[in-house]
Amino acid sequence: MEKYMITSRSVLLLIVLAVSYLPMQGIAAEDKDDVLATVDEAVKQYKAGDLAGAASNLDYASQLVRQKKSERMKNLLPEPLAGWQGKPANAQTLGTAVFGGGVTVSRDYTKGDGSVSIEIVSDSPVLQSVMMMLNNPMFAGASGGSLKTIKGQRAIVKYDEGTRSGDINVVVAGRFMVTLKGNRVDQKTLVGYAEAIDFVSLAKY
Repeated sequence: MEKYMITSRSVLLLIVLAVSYLPMQGIAAEDKDDVLATVDEAVKQYKAGDLAGAASNLDYASQLVRQKKSERMKNLLPEPLAGWQGKPANAQTLGTAVFGGGVTVSRDYTKGDGSVSIEIVSDSPVLQSVMMMLNNPMFAGASGGSLKTIKGQRAIVKYDEGTRSGDINVVVAGRFMVTLKGNRVDQKTLVGYAEAIDFVSLAKY
C-alpha cells in the first residue's frame, strides 16, 4: 500500500505542475478540461482509499498531458525550404512503461526524388550513446561522422557524397534527440533543415 501512496502522490504532483504550465504555452482552458477532470477523479479515489483507481487515472491524465505536449512540439518542426514540399507533421506519445513516457514528433519533406525527414524524440533511449560521441570526437569519427556546431548545438554529421545521403544527430538540453535523414540531397540542404529548427524553444519544453 505504501508503494501505491508514494507513486500516486509523486505522479499527482507532476500532473498538477504540468497542468498549471499549460496555459503559459497557449493552451485554452477548455482544452485542458479532460486532464483536470481526470486528476480530480483521481484525487477523489485517492481520498476514498481506491489507490489502484487513482493510480490508473493519474497515468491516464499523464498520457493526456503528453499528448498535448506532442501537439505543441509539432510546431517546432520547420516549414519546407524554398522549392520543397512538406507533409503534415506527426506526433506520437508512449506510456510511462515504455522509455519513461517519451514524446516523438516527425515530419517528412520532398523535392523531386530527394527527401528529408526530421524526428524529435524526448527521453530517447539512445541519448546517452550519442552524447558520448558528441563529447568525444574520437567516438564520432569511429562511427563515420564528424562533429559540427549548428546554431550553437553540437551535432554529429554523416554524409556520403556518392549516394548523396546522410544524417544529422543533435542532442538538445540533454533531453531531446533530434535526427535528420536525407536521401538524394546535398549536405548543404540537410544542414539547412537542421538550422531551421528552433532549438532554443525546444530546450524550454
